[in-house]
Formats: sequence, structure tokens, C-alpha cells
Amino acid sequence: MKVALTEAIEPAGMAILRDAGCEIIEGPGGEQSPDQLLALCQEAHAVIVRQKLPGDLAAACPSLLVAARHGVGVDLIPVENCTAHGVLVTNVPGANADAVAEFVVAQMLAAARQVQRMAAVHLMEGWKPGRALAATATELRGRTLGIVGVGAIGTRLAEIAHHGFRMRVLGFQRRREALPPFVDYAALETLFAESDYLALACPLTPATTGLASAALIGRMKPTAWLCNVARGAVADEAALVAALREGRIGGAALDVYAHQPLAAGHPLRDFPNTILSPHVAGLSRESAVTMSSVAAAEVVRVLRGEPPHHLINPEAAAAHAARRASLGMHA
Repeated sequence: MKVALTEAIEPAGMAILRDAGCEIIEGPGGEQSPDQLLALCQEAHAVIVRQKLPGDLAAACPSLLVAARHGVGVDLIPVENCTAHGVLVTNVPGANADAVAEFVVAQMLAAARQVQRMAAVHLMEGWKPGRALAATATELRGRTLGIVGVGAIGTRLAEIAHHGFRMRVLGFQRRREALPPFVDYAALETLFAESDYLALACPLTPATTGLASAALIGRMKPTAWLCNVARGAVADEAALVAALREGRIGGAALDVYAHQPLAAGHPLRDFPNTILSPHVAGLSRESAVTMSSVAAAEVVRVLRGEPPHHLINPEAAAAHAARRASLGMHA
């Protein structure tokens, strides 16, 4: 069985694939074009996904049986196309929850204590000017954190904020009854208006695209920070830029953008009150090993004819069985 990797995975995941007798097809490294990705997957029975795949993936790759996301969000995979053609889609829910939650805490601490600005002033202007900024630093204790999307990541973030920093935590999600007891439900308008730090941690869906709209950003406190570790499209980036330019919010800590990588001349680069990172919130030594291992194990299960543990599109089952049969394979 052939398994394509859109990017390298950890040795632990490679070992799982090799122990199962899989032949591994690796890409050239770096960002690949849609045509390159289709060529990579052309003869593959499985693909472990770390780059956005073309919309006609399943139709163009007749041997493909499973697309396993090396992460949580499946927006990199054309799920509808896969479902229609019997390609199972899996992910690794919760595998990077600690990494992302801790990253948001790092963003909040950096914003509260002005770490980025203080470091720059210290090195460029001297010891005393750097120390002077401490007079405007704040603590997280007693502040309000609003979380959009209280799943595995949001829950872990809420635990750290509430129990570790004694913050008030507000949460918004469709199933309000599933909120942990230390998170108070708030409608979006209230969440944006009352939060000192607002974390976007929801999946990208049609319902969440543009969720952090100009109107909601306009309700934020002039001292509040928006932290986005979800997807760039969850926030109205033009509205966010306008709010930062006009000084209507305290700042933004962004790990994701509408278009990635962030362009060299993008206006977000110009503001002193932004903390910008290259989509790395979910990446740590521990999470990388877990994501690689779980994604590889899911691939092996499907190739053996077993159901995966984290199936995204169960409605693909009948078409999947037919696709396996057409390849001379049976469950």
C-alpha cells in the first residue's frame, strides 16, 4: 500500500507506516502547487495531509481510500469530493489541544506584559526606556477571557485561565449545555463587548466564516486583544486592520491569516500592537509526535479494512466499500 505525505511527519509516525508494510511517497518539501499534490497522490492509497489539497482530489486519484489530517481542522481536505467518491476522511482531535491552549496563554502574557515591545525598546533605546514600559504592563488575574469555540482546545485554555490565572471565562458555542462549569455562556455580542482577551478557537465552517465581523469587532473594549488560533477566515481581516489602524482595540495576536503566508507588504506588519506568528500554535515536540502517530495509525486501520477511530464522513461508507471492491480489496 502506498501512502503519500504532503509534508514530512515525525519518525514515530513513519515507523507505524513502515511496520505495516506501507510504501511511503514523500513530496519535494515546501509548499506544493495543486498539480504537484495531485501528482503526489496519483497512485497513493492514502495521504497524510499537511497542505491544502485540490478540490478534485478523490476523482483525480482513483486508488485513494483515505485522507488523514495531520491535525484537527479538515478544511485542507475536500471533504465533499472525498465523500462522493468513497474516500474516508479522518483527523486527530485533541492531539494538539495543550499546545494551542498554551500558545494562547503565551500570546496573552506577551500582550499583558508588553514583552515584544519591551524587548525592542530595551535593545534599541536602552535599559531605562525598556524598564519604563513596565508601568503600563498588566496582569491576567481578574481579567475576562472570551473563547469562541469551547472544544478540546477551548476547554483546556479555559482551565488554565480560570484555575491558573483566576480569570473570568466566557464561552460561546452551539451546545451551551456542554460548557464546563467554570465557563459562563455568553452570546457573541456580550462576549466581544466584555472580554479583555478574546480567543478564536473554533473550526472553520460556513457558519464561522467571517464570524469576528466588523460589527462585533466594533463592540470590543479599546484595551481588548483579539487572539486568533482558529483560521484566518474566521475573522474579517479588513475590519481588524481598520480597528488597529484607528486605535479602537488594544491589539491582535494572530497565528493565522486570510492568505498564508502573510505577504511582505501586509498592513498587519505595520502595527506595534500586533503579535504575529506563522501558524504554529498547534506545533510542539509533543503534539507533533502525537499527530503523526495517530494519523499514521488511522491510515493503517483503513488500509487493513478496519474503521478509523476519528471518521469525519461516515456517509462515505457505501461508496468506500464500492471503491475498495473496484481495487480488488475487501474489508
